[in-house]
Amino acid sequence: MPVDVQAEPRSRSLQDVLDGLGGVAPSRILASPPPGTATERDAIRVNERARTLCELADGSLVSKPMGFREALIALTLGSIIRRFVRERRLGIVTGADGAFRLAPGVVRMPDVAFTSWAHVPGRRVPTEKVVDFPPDLAIEVLSASNTPEEMARKRREYFDAGARSVWIVDAEARAVAVYDRRDPESARLYRESDVIEMTEILPGFKLPLEDVFGELDEQAPETP
Repeated sequence: MPVDVQAEPRSRSLQDVLDGLGGVAPSRILASPPPGTATERDAIRVNERARTLCELADGSLVSKPMGFREALIALTLGSIIRRFVRERRLGIVTGADGAFRLAPGVVRMPDVAFTSWAHVPGRRVPTEKVVDFPPDLAIEVLSASNTPEEMARKRREYFDAGARSVWIVDAEARAVAVYDRRDPESARLYRESDVIEMTEILPGFKLPLEDVFGELDEQAPETP
């Protein structure tokens, strides 16, 4: 009489973990705690120690890379958006340290994020280390180690959580791909000579990209 034998589930290899995270480099995965076992508390602990900024996905802590030029572009974008938002008291603008819980076990830290007061519980700046609401706008500035698969996963997570727009900024190409929740797989591509407007999220906001990417060409004035 045949006996049914239930096969034991195959344990996940490091390659399985990397594939699930979008093909990120192994060097970006923290070894402690072991991949697949990390929790939100681990992410908070690592980020508080300021050794590196880490996001949480699939039980793994993934370091968030940022080069010097990418950091400059992120700060420029954040400063321009924050000035517009603050003058009109529209909400909160955060930088790469701002952690959002997009789903159970998924914590992302966009390089720049805008959240309208309407989506902030109590309409007050939260005290939690990881907030439990999505940003209206999430901006990710590409670094050399980011993969297309990784960024596609991030976009899905932002939109699934309720984000309204996601920007992928390529400092090298001097271009911004703008994704909208109504068509999350298609992007409008803006070049350095273009102007981005956000009629729904930030009515009246206009961003000439030459004001952003032009900072990459700055140099000290000549000494008289």
